[in-house]
Amino acid sequence: MQNLTLSLGILLVILGGASYLGTGQESITALIPSFFGILFILFGILSKQEKLRKHMIHAAAGLALLGILGTARAIPGFIDVISGTPVERPLAIYAQTAMLVMCAGYLIRAVQSFIDARKAK
Repeated sequence: MQNLTLSLGILLVILGGASYLGTGQESITALIPSFFGILFILFGILSKQEKLRKHMIHAAAGLALLGILGTARAIPGFIDVISGTPVERPLAIYAQTAMLVMCAGYLIRAVQSFIDARKAK
């Protein structure tokens, strides 16, 4: 899970940076995925220490849940984009949807990991 946490963090930093550049550096909110990514990277690095592993992965799972809840509002906009309806800020919709998918995938994998660890005891 440590490597997955680090990978997710790196992807979110890239997503935030690309979103910020894609908006012409007009909106600081485009960097929100990067802020989440930095925290995931921090949790991933700290989880390399055996005594902190469990706590950091749980913290990362909680952060992923926050990411999901914060980006879920993009779903109606994404449906509009797919159906061809014009939306006001399509890049924001794409970035939020990408973050939603990444955080959801991470959370699913984290829960599976927690279940496997519990069964192994």
